[in-house]
Amino acid sequence: MATKKTRTITSEHKAAIAAGRTEGRAVKHYLEALERNRPKRGRKRTPESVNKRLTAIDTQLTDADVVTRLNLIQERLDLLAELERLESQEDISAAEAEFVQVAAAYSSRKGISYGAWREVGVPAAVLKAAGISRGS
Repeated sequence: MATKKTRTITSEHKAAIAAGRTEGRAVKHYLEALERNRPKRGRKRTPESVNKRLTAIDTQLTDADVVTRLNLIQERLDLLAELERLESQEDISAAEAEFVQVAAAYSSRKGISYGAWREVGVPAAVLKAAGISRGS
């Protein structure tokens, strides 16, 4: 009968696994924050321009037919959501600082190039701070 071998994980291996998870989590949080705060295409809106359009919609609603009213109400809801997003810009500096600390090790371990980081939207200055250069 074959004997069952038990595999033991060394404390160094456990530490490496924990470090990998921590690095991966930091990278994920930063990239998600970048994605949420990515500028939209087209003309940039300000809270003032959104409020101006909301006022115009309120004026138009009084005389609008049913279908136009429906469209105006939806536009108002969209603008209110956009106004909330504009007024509560996320501060990603903590996620960025954590990313800078782990990015070089993560990049080396996973074989991620400077170009891949740039293509996903990481600014060059952040990569420089992390110690990742074009030659990396």
